[in-house]
Amino acid sequence: MPMSLPPALRVLRRSALLTMTLLSACAAAEVVNSGQAMTPGAPVLAITGAPGDYLGGRFAASEGDMGKASDLFLQGLKLDPGNPDMEQEAFLATVLGGRPEAVTLAAQMPGNTTAELLLTNADVKAGRWDSAERRLAGVAKQGPIQLLQPLLLAWVQQGAGHTDAAEATLKPLVEGNRFRGGFALHAALIADLAGRDADAQKFYAIAAADSGGVSLQLARMLASWYTRKGHEPEAEKVLATLQDSSGEIGVSGPALYKAAGQRLVSTPAEGMAEAYLALAGALRGQESNDLALIMLRLSLDLRPDLSVARLLVAEILDANHQTDDALQALKPVPSSDPLILVVQLREAALEAKIGDTDAALKLLDTVAAATPDRPEAYAMRGDILREQKKFADAVVAYNAAVKRIPHQDRSNWPLFYERGISLERSQNWPLAEADFLHALELSPDEPDVLNYLAYSWTEQGKNLPRARKMLERAVEQRPNDGAVVDSLGWVVFHQGDIPGGVRLLEHAVELDPTDATVNYHLGDAYWAAGRKLEAQFQWRRALSLKPEPEDVAKLQAKLHESEVALGNLPPAKSIP
Repeated sequence: MPMSLPPALRVLRRSALLTMTLLSACAAAEVVNSGQAMTPGAPVLAITGAPGDYLGGRFAASEGDMGKASDLFLQGLKLDPGNPDMEQEAFLATVLGGRPEAVTLAAQMPGNTTAELLLTNADVKAGRWDSAERRLAGVAKQGPIQLLQPLLLAWVQQGAGHTDAAEATLKPLVEGNRFRGGFALHAALIADLAGRDADAQKFYAIAAADSGGVSLQLARMLASWYTRKGHEPEAEKVLATLQDSSGEIGVSGPALYKAAGQRLVSTPAEGMAEAYLALAGALRGQESNDLALIMLRLSLDLRPDLSVARLLVAEILDANHQTDDALQALKPVPSSDPLILVVQLREAALEAKIGDTDAALKLLDTVAAATPDRPEAYAMRGDILREQKKFADAVVAYNAAVKRIPHQDRSNWPLFYERGISLERSQNWPLAEADFLHALELSPDEPDVLNYLAYSWTEQGKNLPRARKMLERAVEQRPNDGAVVDSLGWVVFHQGDIPGGVRLLEHAVELDPTDATVNYHLGDAYWAAGRKLEAQFQWRRALSLKPEPEDVAKLQAKLHESEVALGNLPPAKSIP
């Protein structure tokens, strides 16, 4: 069967935000306000006071609602001051929620690394450089923090005016560390800020050579250095590489070129914010979202205008189904920010997710007007319209996007795949087929495309040998994907191998037991194999799983005809 319609907004995989777990006693209950647990049909047991606030806060935190969790834990602390469990939970919730109360709570968390980092931030903002250095010296150097601590320490030393000490802190790590590129970048920024151009040039070159690819912030920092030193062609080259490799960043290309001469880091506090951001990005890549979000809150605590940090916060919150909070994280980004068009694309995606299509399309109109030669706004418009099953309108939007692709490469396969889906749903199979085939030309082994095209051919009864080979390649990549295994079973069944089709379709139902189409297909295979009662069971189950409207009548007809065939119902009288 075809995959369900691809997500319009291409958010990252779902992942847990917190390490806290929901209390088992609350698993079947709704915890509200004061912690009152409610079970249908049972007497209401109100858990009031600090215990109720604690339970309610834990529940809100497990749901990712850090605002509610913070309110409840803080309320509980007023009723039970000094409670260590309540303090720990309140601190974590307020940090993750970006609440100012976190600083006060941090002072009550001796030995807590996050608390020490937050208090270091407070010292930095107040210009207490010696105090900040003492705090950092005591931070445990383990796990990801062992990469962060020397960067922060070097920036604090620079803030105190000790550039030699700052360079001495980072130089051994630049010379002998597998993460030398990151340390070199901050050494370059410190030397640049101190006016030590020779050192800055040397460290920037190491950072560029050891980065493993041009990231957004590295590209902007290199472009700033090159531009300020009169090497505009080098700046243009690095920004062009960024545009070519980073998809939607391209919408902000002109703004990034215009702002190329601006320093990204003008103060030690801003340098520390970049250090937190870099670690957050690495942690996000490893799906350590709780710690990544803490690092981002620490970054924004020092630099609230760091739009890249806000984009990453929004990404993590959205992945945790906190779409409204994700939107709010982006609201402070001003229209003057060089990345505002990227922000508006993300906002449009989030508005569409919460159902405000008008707001989403309005934002996309703004981006499209600002980037008339770029495809991103039109492609996202197509995604949104396709999700609403406005397939003909989606095709128009995708056509506009395709016309604006500067040069096609592998990264463009989703656009042709998505337009192909919209064309197929618009009953224009020839053009749809052409788009699917072109998507495979761009990226030959994409399982989504292989599945959709091969399944469609199977439904049409053509190209079955080729369809089977394509689906076998797709299953190799996704052996636990029920939809792909179903498609392979379906083509095997249509090739006449009924036992082989049954085996694969049974496995597909094991993988995806609640999919109506998978159960429908297994029913057909059972009927062909002579397993009549099992076939009826699968068809009835498919009907109970909200099948596509066009499949409801087909399933009802199959059940009626099967009852007639089994002698349980008389044949329908022919109409004169």
